[in-house]
Amino acid sequence: MAGSLNKVLLIGRLGADPEIKQMVNGKSVARLSLATSQTWKDKSTGEKKEKTEWHRIVVFNEGLVNVVQQYLKKGAQVYIEGQLATRKWNDEKSGQDKYSTEILIQGYNSSLTMLGSGNSGGIKNDNTQSKANNPDETSEVSQNDMDDEIPF
Repeated sequence: MAGSLNKVLLIGRLGADPEIKQMVNGKSVARLSLATSQTWKDKSTGEKKEKTEWHRIVVFNEGLVNVVQQYLKKGAQVYIEGQLATRKWNDEKSGQDKYSTEILIQGYNSSLTMLGSGNSGGIKNDNTQSKANNPDETSEVSQNDMDDEIPF
């Protein structure tokens, strides 16, 4: 194989408030639980169906961690660009090795953009430069309206 690519693009809503933790080196890390949903109409019953996938997002960039801590709350809609990584850890209760697959936001090829109402801008991780979204381009979406259909 000549090359490879590890890139994840997601639009979803936070299932909980972000969790901010301190690493051993003193830097902060943010952990997000992101839901992406797919809806369709069952052809045989006409019933509306929905499938939700949950994604673990880990933000290592210090500038983005501060933005996440200050502006993101449960229900916020975000656009994520990151990289898949699988981490091995030991469950102290059972003593067994466990694995977690996460989407990492770190380095220059990652970004986090806030979407919807209540989020007036986005942050892209290109030297932690801010890019403001034009309010006319950002649709007004109620944080409480979790049933809206997002076409993707």
